[in-house]
Amino acid sequence: MQYRVNQKNGDRLSVLGFGCMRFTRKGTAIDQEKAEREMALAVERGVNYFDTAYLYSGSEVCLGTFLKKYGCRDKINIATKLPQYYIKKPGDAERYFQEELERLQTDRVDYYLMHMLNDPDSWQRLCGLGLKEWIAEKKASGQIRNIGFSFHGGTVKFKALLDAYDWDFCQIQFNYMDEHAQAGIEGLRYAHEKGIPVVIMEPLRGGRLVNQLPAAAKREFSDRPEGWSPAEWGLRWIWNHEEVNVVLSGMNDTAQVEENTRIAGEAEPGHLKEDQLAVYDRVLEKINAAIKVGCTGCGYCQPCPKGVDIPGCFSAYNHSYTDGYAVGFKEYFMCTTLRGTRTNASLCVKCGKCEQHCPQGLPIRKELDNVKKRLEHPIYKIGAWGVRFVLKY
Repeated sequence: MQYRVNQKNGDRLSVLGFGCMRFTRKGTAIDQEKAEREMALAVERGVNYFDTAYLYSGSEVCLGTFLKKYGCRDKINIATKLPQYYIKKPGDAERYFQEELERLQTDRVDYYLMHMLNDPDSWQRLCGLGLKEWIAEKKASGQIRNIGFSFHGGTVKFKALLDAYDWDFCQIQFNYMDEHAQAGIEGLRYAHEKGIPVVIMEPLRGGRLVNQLPAAAKREFSDRPEGWSPAEWGLRWIWNHEEVNVVLSGMNDTAQVEENTRIAGEAEPGHLKEDQLAVYDRVLEKINAAIKVGCTGCGYCQPCPKGVDIPGCFSAYNHSYTDGYAVGFKEYFMCTTLRGTRTNASLCVKCGKCEQHCPQGLPIRKELDNVKKRLEHPIYKIGAWGVRFVLKY
């Protein structure tokens, strides 16, 4: 495992962080034993940064249970997030924070983030509720060691937010598809110049840069002599940037832990050669030619008031282009219609609530119309009617 030093406080942070949002579930509950095996292997291999959040259902409890059982709290840095959009009055932050400490079975949080803080105005609203004073108190007591924010938005607002407070770190989405999107490379470099450590989320776009690459893009990687998987190509691109401190990976398989920790021990800043960097350009050409909606599947748009499975609709829609129409249509029918409570695109009433929360700024209502036009044709409607008639949904 390689480590990069936190410019602010000298912490040695593992370049690979464990993202705790995508633990395997049994029904609605996290598979605790499986998650513990994966986390234990990660700690054994040198991972010392674990990222969770108040809103990741069951995640904080899972991590806290693991840390107590394995006695490794002092070996790792806990990063979790305050749901700042829920803060309506003085005292709310303390209430949520104490609940998180209880879930995590700890007396401190090493890296505490304002979750999805996307503009200076939102920060000023929080300041008006006394949050700066609350943070100062918590840092003085040692209950919070570092304060930061996670961000989804444009470069201009990101830089303005960095300038609005003396942050200890920040977290942004960054991958070879998003080099010039969201905070982007410009924002990354700006934070680095200010001495603010940067944690990277969505390095593989929720697995889409692995599992949903067009066949032509996969061939660009597989034809290379390095023998790297698409995941390895994606991670190496990020670690090639010296400005990055930690890259989060939502590992939910021991094989993923083994692969990612191996790569984290090899990929250094500037290690990619010119011919390797050129591969990414060709892959991007293939991706952009096939993918219609740049949804990462983060789920921030959920729940829809009318029950539309927005990420699921977009996934099937994209698959209908990248993997063939029949594959996408089958996925759409099975995942939105072959069920008791339907979640298909035509349920959308265009209220727009989803777009207020989308980190990618997608025109969700417009794209759901496109999904409906492509996948809810007469054959779909006949099939949907038949399912409801036969199964009596």
